[in-house]
Amino acid sequence: MKPFVTVTGAAAPLLQANIDTDVIIRIERLTEAADLGHYALEAMRYLPDGSPNPNFVLNEPRFSNAPILLTGRNFGCGSSREGAVTALMAMGMRCVIAPSFGDIFHANCFRNGLLPVELPERAIESLAAQSRDGDFTVDLTQHVIVAPSREVTTFSIDPLQRDALLEGLDEIGLTLKSVDEINAWQNADRTNRPWVWQTGKVKL
Repeated sequence: MKPFVTVTGAAAPLLQANIDTDVIIRIERLTEAADLGHYALEAMRYLPDGSPNPNFVLNEPRFSNAPILLTGRNFGCGSSREGAVTALMAMGMRCVIAPSFGDIFHANCFRNGLLPVELPERAIESLAAQSRDGDFTVDLTQHVIVAPSREVTTFSIDPLQRDALLEGLDEIGLTLKSVDEINAWQNADRTNRPWVWQTGKVKL
């Protein structure tokens, strides 16, 4: 997993609530499409004839490769498809800022290196008002978002999830950081409870 430390770039304002995982990436695209990024937010980005929707924010030149998304509450609700996160990342996104997230989508973000930041709606609206004024910086080490005006907004994040993103580790990677302690416990348990570690056929 690619570590997340800081990201600087455009923050695309898509202040719409309840954008679900089926809108983020249609289920059939997960099996038939090699380029998930091309099909991310497909229903919004493209017109029925397949041409880019000129009225959609991510099709504006400034936001076409934005690494930061400002969006509405309950982002990523709906079905539990991990591909919704990988599709957004394939577009180049590294951070999504919303008032709230679908629970499973939120967990999948941390498993894939996408930083989900929860802020009050008014704070997001304030950031969105500056989205065309310049670049934003999201700094995970300091828990801050720096707007083009140099205004600093702080955010909170679970310490374990923060460390995992900074180091580029999923749950397995985090567990393996404690491999020495795990081995020590297993060796001690083999001594204390050898019958638990017996292998082979059990005689009845």
